[in-house]
Amino acid sequence: MMPEAYLSSCHLPFALYDSTMARIAILVEKIYEDLELQYPRLRLREAGHTVDIVGPKAGETYIGKHGYPQKSERAASEVKASDYALIVIPGGSSPDHMRRSGDMVRLVRDAAAAKIPIAAICHGPWMLCSTDALRGRRCTSYMSIVHDVVNAGGKWVDEECVVDGPIITARTPDDLPAFSNAILQLVSQGKAQGVKGKPIAPAWVMETIPAASRG
Repeated sequence: MMPEAYLSSCHLPFALYDSTMARIAILVEKIYEDLELQYPRLRLREAGHTVDIVGPKAGETYIGKHGYPQKSERAASEVKASDYALIVIPGGSSPDHMRRSGDMVRLVRDAAAAKIPIAAICHGPWMLCSTDALRGRRCTSYMSIVHDVVNAGGKWVDEECVVDGPIITARTPDDLPAFSNAILQLVSQGKAQGVKGKPIAPAWVMETIPAASRG
């Protein structure tokens, strides 16, 4: 094990993770961070898993922050959290728009309540702030939403990829290799490993987080 590997891991019931391929939902809305959707999507498909792109409307094309178009294959209103082994929430400005859709929020809240794994990167944890998923858990996010995460009960850390129970979080597109590796580990093995990496947030960010809200 690499010395920077975060030693805590997630272990989920083996019954959920057998030799069959998993079905994964990746959420989409406008102004998503292009790489944070496309990189995990391609890694998961390459590994043989089924990926559904889920948005507020089926068949709608959403344009990424850098101009890449992505069509939604399923509407949030027509799927259930239990349809999926894991849900991925990309960042960019899309989580702000996702939170304006009752069906998108319901899907994530239902997944959190059922402890279905959720992986959120960058601004993706904004969606988790509409649930109890972060409460009491070590997690990370892009630095600009650290106080939202803390106010939702999360214990924020400046680490590359954090795994705590069924929740995987990461900070920026640079963390995508570790983030995607954790997702692939979780859906294929039923457990995942975080990576500590190097801190990237300015010192003042940690100074504004109460000691009890630090992971």
